[in-house]
Amino acid sequence: MSTERPAGMVDPKLLEILVCPVTKGALEYDAARQELISRGAKLAYPIRDGIPIMLPEEARRLD
Repeated sequence: MSTERPAGMVDPKLLEILVCPVTKGALEYDAARQELISRGAKLAYPIRDGIPIMLPEEARRLD
């Protein structure tokens, strides 16, 4: 059985356990933009090569 995922896809089990490093709150997955959204912190964390970059300084501010 293969555990390969299409390029850019994030492991759903990983998404279940990740939280925002700033608020410790839940994240929303935006597949179109390849980002994890923290509504509480108003930040969007990028996903690069299927790896979430959970550093506030790398995140995009949401307006």
